[in-house]
Amino acid sequence: MTEYHTRKTIDNSRLVRATSAAGLRDLWRRLAIGAALAAFLWFYAWQHFECIQIRYQIEQLESQRTQAAELNQQLHLEMATLRSPSRVDSIARNQLGLTIAAPAEFAPAQSSGDTVLADARTSPPAPRP
Repeated sequence: MTEYHTRKTIDNSRLVRATSAAGLRDLWRRLAIGAALAAFLWFYAWQHFECIQIRYQIEQLESQRTQAAELNQQLHLEMATLRSPSRVDSIARNQLGLTIAAPAEFAPAQSSGDTVLADARTSPPAPRP
């Protein structure tokens, strides 16, 4: 008589190994340490890049300040040349045709009863910049 041996395959794919409490605690501890390390590295990198950005902004502001100082100096120089008495005299003589008045040409101003004129004369002169 012939014996037949049948082979039966067992499907173990649905079986799950039981995890111990110590293994689960170790897993959570490793996850917490990893998360803390990742957060620290992210925070450090964020601070580092913010510091670099602030340095660029400071450099840009310093260059703007230098440009503003140069412009201010040019404007002060231009103001001084525009206000120079010799320049004003030259423009008055050459372009406007004005001459120096002789002493006989001066006439006293006539006073009027106009209140606006009186207010204008009594107000203090505006300060010059």
